[in-house]
Amino acid sequence: MDLLRRAIRPSTLYFGDCLEVMREWDRGQVDLIYLDPPFKSKANYNILFGDKTNGKSGQFMAFEDTWQWDDAAVKRVENLKRATGNPASKVIIGMETILGPSGMLAYLSYMAERLYECRRVLKSTGSIYLHCDPTASHYLKLLMDALFIRAGQKNFRNEIVWRMGWVSGFKTLKRGWIRNHDTILYYVKTPSAIKRFNKEYIPYRPGYRRRDGSKPTGKGIPIEDTWNCHTEDVLDSIMIKSFSREKTGYPTQKPLALLRRIIKASSNPGDLILDPFCGCGTAVVAAQELDRRWAGIDISPFAVETVMKGRLRKFGIPVQTRGIPVDLEGASMLAKSDPFRFETWAVIQVPGLYPNSRQRGDGGIDGRGTLLHETEDGKNTVVVQVKAGKVTKSQFRDFLHVLDREKAAAGVFMTLKRDQATAPMRREARSQGSFRMAGSPTDFPRVQFWSIEDWFQGERRRNTLPVLPAMSDPITGKVMQETLWESEPALAGLSQLTDRLVNGN
Repeated sequence: MDLLRRAIRPSTLYFGDCLEVMREWDRGQVDLIYLDPPFKSKANYNILFGDKTNGKSGQFMAFEDTWQWDDAAVKRVENLKRATGNPASKVIIGMETILGPSGMLAYLSYMAERLYECRRVLKSTGSIYLHCDPTASHYLKLLMDALFIRAGQKNFRNEIVWRMGWVSGFKTLKRGWIRNHDTILYYVKTPSAIKRFNKEYIPYRPGYRRRDGSKPTGKGIPIEDTWNCHTEDVLDSIMIKSFSREKTGYPTQKPLALLRRIIKASSNPGDLILDPFCGCGTAVVAAQELDRRWAGIDISPFAVETVMKGRLRKFGIPVQTRGIPVDLEGASMLAKSDPFRFETWAVIQVPGLYPNSRQRGDGGIDGRGTLLHETEDGKNTVVVQVKAGKVTKSQFRDFLHVLDREKAAAGVFMTLKRDQATAPMRREARSQGSFRMAGSPTDFPRVQFWSIEDWFQGERRRNTLPVLPAMSDPITGKVMQETLWESEPALAGLSQLTDRLVNGN
């Protein structure tokens, strides 16, 4: 039994800002941290959902990697400048002198806060690998030096160059070098961690001889730190191919082979691995494969609920989630603290629906879905709007206009609580009539209300979900659920969506 007052729970996916999550933990619990944070690449990264539908590809914004000098950045920098006990404080002061008020300084102050917490939760024998790209790696190294190097200790171990292949955002440029590598900064908390490093060797090729013609006597060719740059030192997978069974659709997904190498080198079976920017969960999957304990954090409910839990389901282990609402009170707290993430979370509770890629200027649409078959009048789109607070009749009528504008077959108006949809609104919803699928005798409501309160009180069972015909899987385009008028089960659960997301079945 773990006697730590604020212990990290192994086999747990934490939803939230990793800064706030790690601040709740006691120090010195983690053996290895791998983090692949945003790079300050000035890009928004989307997860793509399957094939094009009605001429448009379904997308959900995985994360925003654009940084601006705003009020939050000003506050972070000022706090760090006053934090004289934080070794990163002087670096931020220096960077302010060099960079001035800028997006880069906003990004570095964001990372400084989180890297400090990473160091705090590491054991004295722990290691950390920071995955970054040339956009900000040189600045991040200064932060890492300030946080991890003490009294001349050799805690900076390597700058690893990982050649990721010839695919690059710059490949279409007529001038300039192609960016085809990432940088991984490898540090230890204290020199004692070096003793735990497990060197990996590549077996000698048959017939290999030394320069003098003698046979080799060692274990093999040691893996160098310029990964993928030499024939003897190529990982099983340089990058995620479009046809790979690993592919999840997550935009910055890294191959399992890369994480397996890192985890095998700097940890042992039973050690605790942490990924504070978990994304699609490659690090925790690799840790589970290699018999390590693990914990992952991500700020996206879609990543935690759908992508990561789906990839881990194949192991048949109980995966806990913390921070994701498990009751109405938790959902209410999420709605108040982060309305956009509440919208995303609410939409993905219904199999077949996926969040809108835009959360501002979304045209009154928070989610969409595609019916497996067309209705009698040739429609196949379902649109969703989510309201956590007070709902007015005019807002509901605006949603009805959205249905007409989108030529949607059906609409789902989601609310936090059941009574937010008033009796007059429900009467107006019923007045919108019903629709039928081609060749089916069953009528479906064109407009319906669905509340998170009903969802939890019904113990998240099939009969408390919106009543919809068979939906197309937003990941693969295949059947999401059996038609409701057939005797077979009407809905495959969210677990089946995530299984298909990973395995492409």
